[in-house]
Amino acid sequence: MEQYRDLPMDLADASLVVAAEMLNQKRIFTLDRDFDRDFQIYRFKGSQSFDILP
Repeated sequence: MEQYRDLPMDLADASLVVAAEMLNQKRIFTLDRDFDRDFQIYRFKGSQSFDILP
């Protein structure tokens, strides 16, 4: 959360980033457009962008 302090990251988003990294899974499924915008900014393991589905 500290890394993205300029973009409000809530606990749910932070939990998904951590879970994705632990599971080595960079694909995220969401129908929430705000979530989609945030995950275009968040980075998987610090450098790769997430693959957002659908």
